[in-house]
Amino acid sequence: MTPDASLRYWFDAVDSDRSGQLSTEELQKALVNGDWSPFNYETCRLMINLFDSDNSGLINFEEFKGLWKYIEEWRACFAAFDQDRSGSIDFNELRTAMRSFRYNLSDEFLHLVIKKYDKRGKRPNEGRGDVSFDNFVQIAVTVKSLTDAFMRVDREGRGYATISYEQFLTLVVSNR
Repeated sequence: MTPDASLRYWFDAVDSDRSGQLSTEELQKALVNGDWSPFNYETCRLMINLFDSDNSGLINFEEFKGLWKYIEEWRACFAAFDQDRSGSIDFNELRTAMRSFRYNLSDEFLHLVIKKYDKRGKRPNEGRGDVSFDNFVQIAVTVKSLTDAFMRVDREGRGYATISYEQFLTLVVSNR
């Protein structure tokens, strides 16, 4: 079977309503982490937003092919930063990744990110202090999109900007 035929088979298998397009819920069935857990809903929604070229809220097979290539590129990136081959990204690995992406983020902020995206730790003192593949992608894409949005406000590249509350809300909402 050719790669396109295999991908088509996979696409058709998760297209449960046979619409020829995948919803967020259907896409979630197609994407899994290294431990076979499904991608989280928010990451799937983010992926659809990135690849939904006709703004239908769904992705067709051509859009899915682009998304699949993108995911495979992220898998290679994730593997490069998962130095201990644990299948997840810990604090030090995340710091290394963010710095290699040229984001100079504080340790305090990175700990906050780990705490928010560690899917095993929903209450204080739970979790392992690491993030799964899907959450790593969500972190990286979110940091990039918010940084790009901030840079449109910080035109001089000083690292700070004065904005109103409504400008801040617009900045965040428009990047969802």
